[in-house]
Amino acid sequence: MPLPASNVPWPPPELAIPHADMDMWRAWYSGSTDHLAAVYGGVANYRNNAIARRFFEVDQRRAAGDELRTFWGQQPTPGQQSAKLHVPIAADIAEMSANLLWADVPQVTVDGDSTDTATAKSTQAQLGRYLDDRGHAKMREAAELTAGLSNSYLRVVWDTSLRPRPWTDVIAPEAVVPTWRWGELAEAVVWRELAPLDDGGKVWRLLEHHTPGAIEYGLYEGGAANLGMRAGSLADHPDTEYLATRTDDQGRQATGINRLLITHVPNVLPNRIWDGIPNMAPLGRSDLSGVEPFMDALDETWTSWMRDLRLGKARILLPQSMLDTDGPGTGGSFNLEKEVTVALNMLDEGGKDSISEVQFSIRVDDHERTTKALRKQILSSAGYSAQSFGDEGTVAVTATEVAARKEESLATRGTKILYQRPAMLDHLTTMMMVDVTHCGAKGVDPAAELTASWPQAVQPDPEATARTLQLLDSAGAISDFIKVKWRSPDLDDEEVAAEVRRIRDDQRADNIPAGDPYNTGGGIDPNVDQEEGAEGPEAGADEGLDKPDEEEGGGSRGLAVA
Repeated sequence: MPLPASNVPWPPPELAIPHADMDMWRAWYSGSTDHLAAVYGGVANYRNNAIARRFFEVDQRRAAGDELRTFWGQQPTPGQQSAKLHVPIAADIAEMSANLLWADVPQVTVDGDSTDTATAKSTQAQLGRYLDDRGHAKMREAAELTAGLSNSYLRVVWDTSLRPRPWTDVIAPEAVVPTWRWGELAEAVVWRELAPLDDGGKVWRLLEHHTPGAIEYGLYEGGAANLGMRAGSLADHPDTEYLATRTDDQGRQATGINRLLITHVPNVLPNRIWDGIPNMAPLGRSDLSGVEPFMDALDETWTSWMRDLRLGKARILLPQSMLDTDGPGTGGSFNLEKEVTVALNMLDEGGKDSISEVQFSIRVDDHERTTKALRKQILSSAGYSAQSFGDEGTVAVTATEVAARKEESLATRGTKILYQRPAMLDHLTTMMMVDVTHCGAKGVDPAAELTASWPQAVQPDPEATARTLQLLDSAGAISDFIKVKWRSPDLDDEEVAAEVRRIRDDQRADNIPAGDPYNTGGGIDPNVDQEEGAEGPEAGADEGLDKPDEEEGGGSRGLAVA
């Protein structure tokens, strides 16, 4: 969609349902109890998120009176402090997803057939600079946001006054209005709220319309739910003054690149809950989709457990006759350090003047079993193994056993790589184009074909690998090249070949006899006294008479070699 006209609802109403769901997932992901209470209908003061706060009341699928009971939707008891607890398992899931994908940097390589060797090497080096620590951190940030909110966007930005190369900017899904064509991102409007000015509570927004080859900027002054009027100049707000010098009088900027600067990254597909909503099919599915009731029940269970602890505190009941008082109307008190108290002589000896103790039981086992069951179900429904979160202990086991215990997590990781890899390669290709066009990069070929491989999530046991290679070598079923490749999968073919040559050179050096420095196969035995060896020919002749079979072959060996 192009930049919208003035005085239209914003964000667009067609995104109300996806944004409402994203806001719900953001509430679980952020762990804000106020936000959770607002999403599920409770009393809340959550008004800090400039984007999400619009959507607390817009979920059109909810009808009054037909919602299921939720823990976070219950109103607190009047006059009583809220004691609800939140377990941040949603944040743990998103963080685990990002760690599985981006704990290590994937190996991005240039296809040597698509460019010459020198250019391929320089392009390879530049890709490594894009994925340095800052680039690696940005990709991991996007992966965590994608797992929690269903999708995210990567934008290539550049400013040579700040950095010599382009870099990655991560955009939350609520801040983008996408336009799809055949399931691919064709255009996008990126928007954000700007700092308020002293103009009577007006809301300032900056909109960027991204198309292949150009960006059009629009500054709008409106209200909380209305875009308002488009400003005459980008210089009307201090946060956008810098854009006025980079654009024409219509707010347009040519990128010099015939492709979008924005790349969409879905979490996984399909999205089950947005089926049938127009233009929502390409958006991803959150790891939290469908497990919200279980997370709500987990919070209620932990809150009940903590309530048992509060109620389980020991309390004593005193008869009024045991209180010390200074007279009528002065109240009473009891000295807990007083060791002797005289009982009253009363006709009724029912024990009314005795101290009684009240202490409720704490249902530790019941709550612990319930929380473990809920936690396991949440992780399994989200696609992860409990072992990935340390729920099955930390006893040292082999890599094979670890992989078996983390099978669900590794399968989910493999599925997500199917979406992460093409998005990352598209983003890096765009970054190379920007680098060459605007940052003056030399020796970089943006047209080069890129491939990417992720490191193993569970590193194999070196001892088990060594045993396997030894058995295969003994059976003559493996080459030196494959042995080195198996041992060090991160090496490319040239590095493997060089390592094989070094190994063979070392083996030849170890097999050279001590008295044969030139590896001729003969030579003088340094352990034989040379003076005694002077009589060797006669002795050899006599000995040769006794061994005629060796005369022809063995006796001529030294001559032949010489």
